[in-house]
Amino acid sequence: MDFGTALKDWRTRRRLSQLDLALRAGTTQRHVSFMESGRSVPGRGMVLRVAESLELPLRERNGLLHAAGYAPTYPETRLGDPAIRPVLDGLRRLLDGHRPYPAIVVDRYGVLVAKNDAFALLVEGVAPELLEEPVDTLRLALHPRGMAPRVANLDDWARHILERLRNDLARIPDERLAAQLAELEGYLPPASAPGPEHLGFAVPVRLSTSVGELRLITAITTFATAADVTVSELKLETFLPADAETADRLHSTAAVA
Repeated sequence: MDFGTALKDWRTRRRLSQLDLALRAGTTQRHVSFMESGRSVPGRGMVLRVAESLELPLRERNGLLHAAGYAPTYPETRLGDPAIRPVLDGLRRLLDGHRPYPAIVVDRYGVLVAKNDAFALLVEGVAPELLEEPVDTLRLALHPRGMAPRVANLDDWARHILERLRNDLARIPDERLAAQLAELEGYLPPASAPGPEHLGFAVPVRLSTSVGELRLITAITTFATAADVTVSELKLETFLPADAETADRLHSTAAVA
């Protein structure tokens, strides 16, 4: 896709007029129009300004630079590279500090990067092949041989997961993410209306475990100021007790361990 077409596609996806984008990027509507039509060739700085104004993730900013004929600005460091070790070490400290509550680190596609010991409670009894690396935590959550059979409010929890994916796809087109969404939708019956478990502030998962039912809500943390593609796509997902009984059960499990 050429730069002009890509720029117009992103602007349309963000529901911005040419004037809106021009004001955000510190340029003129005429210049935006010329860039989209191919009548003006933007400099590297302008490409970065419009990419930031469109709130594109780093991977997509690199893609827009490439479409304009420039080399990527943001590196994409492999997880095994020593240069990224301080980031992973910091995340592991956060994972350990969250115990006795479960916590995981995943990448852009929900592939498991790291976990703490409490995560074992969530995956009790799942099919061994679902835990083979690379572990797809989205598939793990909704697969019939994964966590799904132990989730008492599967309809509500699945809807929460699927809607999050649909929102991601609406903002950032991605063939792999679209394929994941189609797979996950295939595991579930047609959605019904939200039930009583669909709370206004969060959707708790009610999960049957060896220590009793756990009611958990999740919080997701990302690196807002990351300058590396890999780091920017890492997500720390922490599971928090939604009631005192769940907190007591998790703490008692940690005490026994």
